[in-house]
Amino acid sequence: MNYDYTYDLDNSPGDAGVNAAILSGLLSFLLLVALVSYIITSFLLGRLFLKAGVPQWAAWVPVYNNWKLLQIGGQKGFWALLMFIPFVNLISFVFVYISMHHIGRKLGKENWFVLVAIFLPIVWLIWLGFDDSKWPHETKTVNAKKRTTTKKSVSSRKKAA
Repeated sequence: MNYDYTYDLDNSPGDAGVNAAILSGLLSFLLLVALVSYIITSFLLGRLFLKAGVPQWAAWVPVYNNWKLLQIGGQKGFWALLMFIPFVNLISFVFVYISMHHIGRKLGKENWFVLVAIFLPIVWLIWLGFDDSKWPHETKTVNAKKRTTTKKSVSSRKKAA
């Protein structure tokens, strides 16, 4: 018995053109998906930033939006830059998730809500972007004004007496 283990490869120019067209189409599709996801994420981050009192344009600047997300969550913004360093980025993601947890708590969400941020971040952004929750800085400033007027009125009563 004589077995033939050779392969006959056809290297015709038509195959290279088909391969190039498939690769070009695939890369175009991936670029389109990345662009659409960037637009959706930036729009939803802008809605969240609006609640937090951060200018909406900050959501459209690629690294700065992570910096601001970390800051409104009570973390240091420089972790956004450290996301580009291998292995350090893993620690950076932990701080992003901690920030997302704090943002959820500030908007009145339960502790489990951070799991939505970790496993379904787009759902987390949609939920926070479109719900009726208010950022707590509005209530703190109202309470601070009430306290100062209360202190003034108490001190003026003491002077009058």
